[in-house]
Amino acid sequence: MPRPQIASPLKSPFKGAAIAVVLTLAASATAHASDPAVAFMNRFAKDTMAAARTRSPATMQTVVSRYADTGPIGLYALGDYRNRLEPNDREPYISGMTRFIGRYAATEAPKYPVADVKFAPEARKAKYGLTVDSTITLQDGSKYEVSWLVSKYGTSYRVRDAQVMSFWMSPFLKKLFEDYVAQNNGSVKALVQVLQRH
Repeated sequence: MPRPQIASPLKSPFKGAAIAVVLTLAASATAHASDPAVAFMNRFAKDTMAAARTRSPATMQTVVSRYADTGPIGLYALGDYRNRLEPNDREPYISGMTRFIGRYAATEAPKYPVADVKFAPEARKAKYGLTVDSTITLQDGSKYEVSWLVSKYGTSYRVRDAQVMSFWMSPFLKKLFEDYVAQNNGSVKALVQVLQRH
């Protein structure tokens, strides 16, 4: 059974750079923020950058698990196949997806060194949560405007999605997973199994 190929959905004007930028923030983000959603994003930035320096997939997976809204992200990524995810496969699927993202981020992070990131002082209300805007500057001087969609969970938040150059990131994962399931006769279990193996 072929493993999913993360590169396939990145045939876009910014290729893999956008996702790598999203996952490799700088520790130079503003240290103090009065808006709790912005303060959360600063912690996310600090921990993500520290994980990126290790180049360890397991360390990056831990950050993804801690900060990402993995349940809704995972269900969205299955698209029209989400109803085929069996209840006893949900936890293995989410953990496999999280490991998959962590491995990709750890591999790509060193290719796009970040020099600086600045968050807007306040979050904006969004249809499905809050949006925190940021400007990310790479060491080569390139700048990316990134908007983060965050969801409220009790007294904290979770990152649901990110938008770079008008492109949201979650549809790339959705296309990748839907294509894999379609290539395996509509079997979501095939996707769960391959995510658990790699």
